[in-house]
Amino acid sequence: MASISGIASEVKMGLQSLFVHKLRSLLTMLGMIFGVGAVVAMLSITAGAQRAAMSYIDLLGVNNIIIEAKEAADRNELQARRAISPGLTFRDYRAISENVQGIEAITPRKRFKPQKILPKTAQDQPTLIGVNPDFMKINSLKLVEGRFFNEEDNTRSAPVCVLGESAKVNLLGYDPAVGKFVKINDAWLQVVGVLAQQATADSDVEGLEVSNRNNMVIAPLNTVMRRFEDNNSYLKDEIDGIYIKVRDKVDSVETANVVNAILTSTHKDAGDFNVTVPAGLLEQKRRTQFIFSVVMICIAGISLLVGGIGIMNIMLATVLERTREIGIRRAIGARQADIIRQFLTEAVLISIIGGLIGIAFGYSLANIIAAAAGWPTDVTTTSIVVAFGVSVGIGLLFGIYPAVQAAKLDPIEAIRYE
Repeated sequence: MASISGIASEVKMGLQSLFVHKLRSLLTMLGMIFGVGAVVAMLSITAGAQRAAMSYIDLLGVNNIIIEAKEAADRNELQARRAISPGLTFRDYRAISENVQGIEAITPRKRFKPQKILPKTAQDQPTLIGVNPDFMKINSLKLVEGRFFNEEDNTRSAPVCVLGESAKVNLLGYDPAVGKFVKINDAWLQVVGVLAQQATADSDVEGLEVSNRNNMVIAPLNTVMRRFEDNNSYLKDEIDGIYIKVRDKVDSVETANVVNAILTSTHKDAGDFNVTVPAGLLEQKRRTQFIFSVVMICIAGISLLVGGIGIMNIMLATVLERTREIGIRRAIGARQADIIRQFLTEAVLISIIGGLIGIAFGYSLANIIAAAAGWPTDVTTTSIVVAFGVSVGIGLLFGIYPAVQAAKLDPIEAIRYE
């Protein structure tokens, strides 16, 4: 209890000393405030960006492989490609299905933008995609209304569809949509289901075209192939994508290499397709985000270093100012350890108070950045603990030298000091 009361007494004495020179103490804390605030804000920004990227890539499916056709920009480019490769075709789909081991589910995809759609919408028109029923399993889709179309619907090219969450609201409002109809170009499709909201990407994900996953009309592949005609079909591949889900414990990266080898052989190195492996992207994103986080912490750490230098400078000035006080304390029995502890306590108090204010500043800064720039931020406990811990550590580190210098003063000379 004696030691606790002694620490409490030293803390009280340190606070009194800081409040005697309020402005000087505040200015000394500014380095720590800005440093801690910068660390918290930077870590929050990187954590938010990482969470957004990871959630989207994870939604693509870590067991999935996605093949995207590279569409030709004009007729000349198309002719040059067709002289080498037939493009992405059902033949590729069959070759992968029959020759690649470990596949749990696979579906081709045909996608195009409707020329007209009813009911009319003031928002962006949804994209129509045709896929097999396995598309739901591959992408782990969830329904909030109705059902997903089945193999029978696909076999008979049934005029049915499933709407993404945004497409449903934009076309049919907030009332139940199952049983209603939408007209795409000249064909009517009956809504049999509505998907739950999905995460989307705000920027390019390597090899994938960015699209609003909620603003889609999904129909059976045979329905799309037989009932719709793309006006720009002369520029398109027979199919424009293939989704693959591999079984658990099957290496999706190795499987993707096999798929890539098959397509490279059949397409004769035309470079008219991309093979994307979300598991590989996930690991790459983690490495990139880790490096970015380290760089940001180092930049923000410079502010903390400057704050620590400021603490040392002020504490040295304080030792000089209080030389006589130190001499008197030593003369009445204070040991060198007591003097060291006194000045270290003051340095750490500056760091603690500055760190607490800095956490509030960093939290506010992260929210301001999120609101102004539209960036996702995530203020984590880790960022707060790291920033505050480094702040206190720097206060302790930079307070040692002034404290030792104060303890080394000769009591007699210190009492005579004017």
